[in-house]
Amino acid sequence: MDGVPFEFPPVCEGPDNVRCAGQFIKVPRDRYDWIHVLAASERRCEDTVELTFADGSVDAEPLRVSDFWAAPAWFGEVRAFESLAMHYPHHVQRGVPAVMWAQRVAVTRRADLTGILLPRNVAMHIFAVTLQRTEL
Repeated sequence: MDGVPFEFPPVCEGPDNVRCAGQFIKVPRDRYDWIHVLAASERRCEDTVELTFADGSVDAEPLRVSDFWAAPAWFGEVRAFESLAMHYPHHVQRGVPAVMWAQRVAVTRRADLTGILLPRNVAMHIFAVTLQRTEL
């Protein structure tokens, strides 16, 4: 999406997203400028991710994700995908599209990032994450 590569697991080999429940994601130690996410929200959500660095410092950065109901982006994200129908656990509702958004989180500290702590907000769903290294 917009030149940012994302990888998805094979279809039907387990859950296809992470509901943000305070999970810690270890990342390859390196300097990054952006954390790109493919995400959706059950309601438009604003929350905070905590970025952990090799020196022990932690920065709180905003993560904003618009609602999955087909509507304009509330936070300026890029529309990544739109479905033709809404898939629920027990039925499919045709003619009601759902949207997945491409959003990004800034990594402002100039230090090696080692981890990302997701918020405790089960209305936010993360489908993929790509880290963009710092260009020197």
